[in-house]
Amino acid sequence: MSDSNHPRLGVSVFLRHEDKVLLVKRGKEPFAGYWSLPGGSVEFGERLRDGAARELFEETGLSADLDPVPMELAELLPEEAAPGRHFVIAVFRGSAPRGELVAGDDAADAAFCDPATLGELLMTPGTAARVLRLAGRTCA
Repeated sequence: MSDSNHPRLGVSVFLRHEDKVLLVKRGKEPFAGYWSLPGGSVEFGERLRDGAARELFEETGLSADLDPVPMELAELLPEEAAPGRHFVIAVFRGSAPRGELVAGDDAADAAFCDPATLGELLMTPGTAARVLRLAGRTCA
């Protein structure tokens, strides 16, 4: 059985700052041009949290304090993700962002966005609902 017949493991970061949520605009397929939480694939031998921190920095130039365990697991089946693709994503909560926000790696743009304006953005499947749900769980 080839790797394409198995789910891909990914990580993402839910990072709030001043009541806004960090999003990146994807620069590559799948979903080029769509907004999503920063994240990507876990590398072989990499711990999930370390992969989330690496992806956050690569895509946004930021580092942050990440919770030790994911706050949520998300699953994108082929009919949601893209034909022939199945993802399982560990979503980590981040806080205290540090650094200068700049789109990097495979991100075309990066910005802190008001959750109330998510309906105005083209977003990857399930991201808007996930952000709104997680924002409700993390309000101070």
